[in-house]
Amino acid sequence: MEKSCSLLVHFDKGTPAIANEIKEALEGNDMPAKIDAMMKAIMLLLNGETLPQLFITIIRYVLPSEDHTIQKLLLLYLEIIEKTDAKGRVLPEMILICQNLRNNLQHPNEYIRGVTLRFLCRLKETEIIEPLIPSVLQNLEHRHPFIRRNAILAVMSIYKLPQGEQILGDAPDMIEKVLLTEQDQSAKRNAFLMLFNCAQDRAINYLLTHIERVSEWGDMLQMVVLELIRKVCRTNRGEKGKYIKIIISLLNVPSTAVIYECAGTLVSLSSAPTAIRAAANTYCQLLLSQSDNNVKLIVLDRLNELKSSHRDILVDLIMDVLRALSSPNLDIRRKTLDIVLDLITPRNINEVVLTLKKEVVKTQSGELEKNGEYRQMLIQAIHSCAIKFPEVASTVVHLLMDFLGDSNVGSAVDVIVFVREIIETNPKLRVSIITRLLDTFYQIRAARVCTCALWIIGEYCLSLSEVGSGIATIKQCLGELPFYSVSEEEEATESSKKDNQVNSITLSSKRPAILADGTYATQSAASETTFSPPTLVQGSLTSGNLRTLLLTGDFFLGAVVACTLTKLLLRLEEVQQSKVEVNKESTRALLIMVSMLQLGQSSVLPHPIDNDSYDRIVLCIRLLCNTGDEIRKIWLQSCRQSFVQMLSEKQLQETQEIKAKAQISHAQPDDLIDFYHLKSRKGMSQLELEDAVQDDLKRATGEFVKDGDDANKLSRILQLTGFSDPVYAEAYVTVHHYDIVLDVTVINRTKETLQNLCLELATMGDLKLVERPQNYTLAPESSKQIKANIKVSSTETGVIFGNIVYETSNVHERTVVVLNDIHIDIMDYISPAVCGDVAFRTMWAEFEWENKVHHVSTGWGVWIPGSQLVCKECIWRGCFGECEHRETGRW
Repeated sequence: MEKSCSLLVHFDKGTPAIANEIKEALEGNDMPAKIDAMMKAIMLLLNGETLPQLFITIIRYVLPSEDHTIQKLLLLYLEIIEKTDAKGRVLPEMILICQNLRNNLQHPNEYIRGVTLRFLCRLKETEIIEPLIPSVLQNLEHRHPFIRRNAILAVMSIYKLPQGEQILGDAPDMIEKVLLTEQDQSAKRNAFLMLFNCAQDRAINYLLTHIERVSEWGDMLQMVVLELIRKVCRTNRGEKGKYIKIIISLLNVPSTAVIYECAGTLVSLSSAPTAIRAAANTYCQLLLSQSDNNVKLIVLDRLNELKSSHRDILVDLIMDVLRALSSPNLDIRRKTLDIVLDLITPRNINEVVLTLKKEVVKTQSGELEKNGEYRQMLIQAIHSCAIKFPEVASTVVHLLMDFLGDSNVGSAVDVIVFVREIIETNPKLRVSIITRLLDTFYQIRAARVCTCALWIIGEYCLSLSEVGSGIATIKQCLGELPFYSVSEEEEATESSKKDNQVNSITLSSKRPAILADGTYATQSAASETTFSPPTLVQGSLTSGNLRTLLLTGDFFLGAVVACTLTKLLLRLEEVQQSKVEVNKESTRALLIMVSMLQLGQSSVLPHPIDNDSYDRIVLCIRLLCNTGDEIRKIWLQSCRQSFVQMLSEKQLQETQEIKAKAQISHAQPDDLIDFYHLKSRKGMSQLELEDAVQDDLKRATGEFVKDGDDANKLSRILQLTGFSDPVYAEAYVTVHHYDIVLDVTVINRTKETLQNLCLELATMGDLKLVERPQNYTLAPESSKQIKANIKVSSTETGVIFGNIVYETSNVHERTVVVLNDIHIDIMDYISPAVCGDVAFRTMWAEFEWENKVHHVSTGWGVWIPGSQLVCKECIWRGCFGECEHRETGRW
């Protein structure tokens, strides 16, 4: 943009005002109409209109007015109008306003003086300002602080002009005198800010002179002091020791904003353990004392940054961080748990797990709506703790098993997955877990939890009593056989025409579900949530959970029941000496499997059994009728070995990720070695010594790395026009999360001045231009930097296209140079993400429930013996939070 805009007002383009109407209203004596006309004129000017005919009218009829609102609007009008011509010289008519501004600066009303001084802060024309300087300086000694603080800002703005040091050379001396005598905190802050920007040495001298009283200053002045310290320490790191003392003294002030800035300044300037510990303590105090959730989230982000570089210090504060779980906000709780899980050690694991157990118990109250989701987060956290430190598993596994029947399916699934992993990694807990699982199995209401629990029962029931209890539990939950009677089937057939629509909604709708290996299996909609009792089969209201789920049409669960019974009977043959008992149990199991097949093929249910489940149950029946040693080994050993291999691969992957993170920083062999032991320690405090040591350690480990990659930057420069075009343009594209910034360099390659040069852009896709195009004047063989901001609303590929339009003095028509298209790659928005099996299944179920997913099967051709199917899954997450899954398979 050619100039900065200090005012933004909404303008309704549907009702434009006419310049003649505004002029008539300004010439009238009606004060409300005159105020309304001034507002309309200002809005038109802000939206590109020029209205040159109004200037003389405003000077004649508005300038003499004593109304405060009129005077305020007049200053806004004078702020936004063009005060110079095309050559940069002040327009002659602008001299007319100088006398009025001088009168305002000497006005008896404090408000008129103050707003006029504020207007001068935005004035850049030296010819207009120079006659007003004596009046501005007189206001530095006014009795009212409102005028003094604006006069100081006006002096700073004048001094920062290109010719400011010539017309107001002694400004730093005057402001320093004002600073020494000023009592108003706001005016004092403005004076110190002026010295900070215009005479930094004077500001540093004043700070060091009054170093003992910094903690007594106002919070506004303390914020400027912290900014000065950051600036000085970046340019001269050798002097940061004495400034860090000031920062630490400010950590005890009552202002939370100052405390937060102190902590951030400490972290940016020092690596000493004392300073980092003080900053971490400050963040923990803010985390507990502030009620605003946004503040808590920001503080947690700062703690997360500290964790990556100063983990040892944050380990001691882990219990303070955990106290943030008292907040009801789930985002805060999630971030807190993420930080804590990276800080657990053998010394604090017991305290952390005890706190998490208390939080789990609190979620049983049911007072909050999202207790289920919070409980799921806690269960996942406890799961991670138990995997890292197996000794704590015995203290939490029995508590969590109380939630196997939780109405929140995700929470119950997390519990059963945790139990499945613990029972394998902690053999000592096997007996107690199996006993507890068999006692609580009837409470489970979700099919996904039932399938995992049945797998555990089939794999880990080893003794005779455990196998007998497992078979008895399954039979009890299935209820009496058969699952339906012939009379009920006839009644269901007769009433199917009447109730078909209702029953199809009341029961279940089956759809394919993705298994862990990438294959599809039939899954009931009722398995995603808790079941509702079926209405077709009488007596089911008091039956077990397995029977109720089967009567909803979930035959995938029926296949799992058949496999579990098969495993238990195969193991029963090994531990039971009586063949009669084995045959008796086998007969009952066969009856159960046959009954499930009859149920699936009957007309009682609206949907028949799927082929996968049917084949699985038939396989179990054939296996029980004809058992061999090789098949017995596969069913009783190979399944468990596959699970053990999966756990070992998961642990290996986590170990490799940890090693990869630990090897990010490297020092080069030829890097400079600085022996801090040879430095003089005279006059250095303990904090300065610690800081010097930590800096040397960072250099040795390669943590001081320059930001930015020149090669990467060059790849983002795009050529927009050709080398033979009269105007050459290239753009540097910067892609942020929610916007795109185009830094366009335009070069005039002709010998003529290009007038009204405008960069016109348009977009395709979910991209939107934020700013209106500006007109520029480009001298011969000169260049111009033009920035364009584009808002991004979704993660999609977009195209930016446009042209450069300009005029020359020789050609009356406008010349148009078409630009090359800029393609915004979707890869700039997305990044690889890790999605757990349970989380992915939940997202898939939610998405498929709302949107019909069509599965496209490609032709496999002729299968070649010895080939293997390779299934590849890709998960990515966009910056807008969307997550997408891609699955590809090939032979």
